[in-house]
Amino acid sequence: MKILKSLLILAACAAMAGCATKRSISNSAYRDPPRDPRRAPVESSDPGFEYRGELSEFDVLGVVRDQAPFDEDIQQALDKARPIRLKPASTILLIQSGAMFPDGPMVVELSKHFSVVPFSGLPPRTGAMDGLETRDSAGFSRSLRLAAARAGAETILCYWGILESAREKMATKTVSWVPVLTWFVPDEREHVRIRLKLALIDVRSGSWSVLSPPPFDSATLRVGKRRAVADQKLVERLKDRAYEASARELMKSYAAAELSSKFTNE
Repeated sequence: MKILKSLLILAACAAMAGCATKRSISNSAYRDPPRDPRRAPVESSDPGFEYRGELSEFDVLGVVRDQAPFDEDIQQALDKARPIRLKPASTILLIQSGAMFPDGPMVVELSKHFSVVPFSGLPPRTGAMDGLETRDSAGFSRSLRLAAARAGAETILCYWGILESAREKMATKTVSWVPVLTWFVPDEREHVRIRLKLALIDVRSGSWSVLSPPPFDSATLRVGKRRAVADQKLVERLKDRAYEASARELMKSYAAAELSSKFTNE
């Protein structure tokens, strides 16, 4: 019986060590291993701040998927399209999809060059038709543009981010077993990659552009009960690097000529 139990534990650890997970940067808390289902989790957060999903990219950009446009509509859109430009010291409405507030490091990076107005990125609550896209995408986008206009912002910057992680057992190290509740887990190495996507919307015209900087990845050792702490430190470091690089890429691609040349020469 003891041998069978040990084999089950080893199989569970092997499955944990080789798994890969994805999580939003707006919901990046460490996920504990499976717990005893009989033990109810402790709820301590305000329900109003709980993560409830991401903003739809179609809603933010005002793209109506169930509408059949005519060739004339496409031609008019091309005629009216203007390149997105960021003016030094201008005001930006900043939105992090899925979060009540944008992450501090992103605000800090952009505030070096612009006046940043943080705005909620929580998606609208849905009713009985939950899961079905019943919202007016164009109307939602215009509401965001109106909110930005009232704040004196000429541009909306909305960004999405995903953290991809994979765990593997260390092949060159003797396994040391550390008790966690009724589980035993080996030393692990966690590989984490962060990917961001940024959308810029011109408040006046509704023209938009999307930027996806190169991903950042890293790895750290995680041992025993402190693996949650190590995970969160790694996530924060990756976010800092990604936000700094994204701000620089944003300036080089969309800033006014004098500001763009400054970043190119650095």
